[in-house]
Amino acid sequence: MTDSVILDVWCELQCPDCHSALDDVRALRARYGDRLDIRLRHFPLEKHKHAFAAAQAAEEALEQGQGWPYAEAVLARTAELGERGEAVLLDVARELGMDAEEFDTAL
Repeated sequence: MTDSVILDVWCELQCPDCHSALDDVRALRARYGDRLDIRLRHFPLEKHKHAFAAAQAAEEALEQGQGWPYAEAVLARTAELGERGEAVLLDVARELGMDAEEFDTAL
């Protein structure tokens, strides 16, 4: 059996540069497939008003079994997150079929 590869991704979910880095993560996923275990590590920056809430929401997504898909979906909407705030985090949860009430509680 082949060992899994663990990738710790230090990320801030309102950061446009982190969004750009998704291409690299996807390339690694293509290379390693299911052997790649992605662990999201949070690094919210004070300059992004909604980064801490996004990190909290991502932890709730992890609890609901969709941590990385949620993080990718939020990163795809960094500009919108900056404009609309926490409503985006709830919208993404609903779009992915998660329990939005639990997200609201977590936030």
